[in-house]
Amino acid sequence: MTVYVLFQTDVHRTRASRVFFGVFSTEAKAVDHAKENGLYTHTAEVVIIECETDKFGEV
Repeated sequence: MTVYVLFQTDVHRTRASRVFFGVFSTEAKAVDHAKENGLYTHTAEVVIIECETDKFGEV
C-alpha cells in the first residue's frame, strides 16, 4: 500500500526545517489538506513524499 506524507519546509527545502502534517491515502487528499490549512505561503514550501507501508527506510 502506498501512503503520502505531508510536510511543510522552508523555501530551500532543507530536511532540518521539515514539519510533519499528516499521512494520507491519496496525493489529492494531501494537497487538499495543505490548501485548506494555509500551508502554501511565500515563505514556505509543501513537500509530499510517496511511501510504501511495511518497508524500512529513511524518509
